[in-house]
Amino acid sequence: MTRPVLLIGGMDSSGGAGLARDLLAVHEAGLTARIAITAVTVQTDRRVQAVSPVSPEMLAAQIEAALEEDIGAVKIGVLCNKKLIQVIADRLPDVPIILDPVVCSSSGHNFLKEDDIKTIIDLILPRVTVLTPNIPELKILNLSLQSNPTFENIDAIEAFLALGCQSILVKGGHDSHPEFSTDILYRTGLPTLYFGSPRYQFDLRGTGCQLASSIAAALSQGYSLLSAIARARCGINERFQREQDNRKYMGFDLQNQEGSKNPLLLRPAL
Repeated sequence: MTRPVLLIGGMDSSGGAGLARDLLAVHEAGLTARIAITAVTVQTDRRVQAVSPVSPEMLAAQIEAALEEDIGAVKIGVLCNKKLIQVIADRLPDVPIILDPVVCSSSGHNFLKEDDIKTIIDLILPRVTVLTPNIPELKILNLSLQSNPTFENIDAIEAFLALGCQSILVKGGHDSHPEFSTDILYRTGLPTLYFGSPRYQFDLRGTGCQLASSIAAALSQGYSLLSAIARARCGINERFQREQDNRKYMGFDLQNQEGSKNPLLLRPAL
């Protein structure tokens, strides 16, 4: 019997990220989901226009309703303030917890203040099975842990693991390699593992949401952590490949970011 995944996060009105992308990932894995909305956001593909957090009482009611069922895993995304963080921390079930620390949007909007981040580190991080920061998010978490610009990311990783976080998957989409993107998995007392994939010449929104939710779905299905990560990354790579194929079909020049000169091919809308 499969168990649903509880998705806690923000509703993105553009449909490109947040709970909309989380739901797609869980459904693609063949599971159902229960959702708890932390905030309703007004977004386009380019910017965040407004964020409206729900009340602590509303968030608590959503989580408690979801927990009336046998939840298999929890994925946590956007958290907006300390009161909501406390509500979640008080109600986390004893199942795999995947935390995607969405500190700011891809367009640069900050969802959390420094005190909020410290509250996440204190209350939620010790319960986390997999933390999935990208490199900029890891740097922000690093500074929240210790206000020292010389404090290396690896020091923060070791500190987070010492706090009780079971594993940290640092996403490599922001690294500097021109041809490959490498995700790095850190675990206490175990070898560091590297997961590489080709780097595409375009970006897609919601890949971090998709990765974390896919890992949550696989863990809910009983897969090991390494298998869950591998399955989730395959889903991301397939999505990029489909988008690349679509762009080539439409005559989109991936290098020059302009349409094909072939008049028989339509220029895609940007």
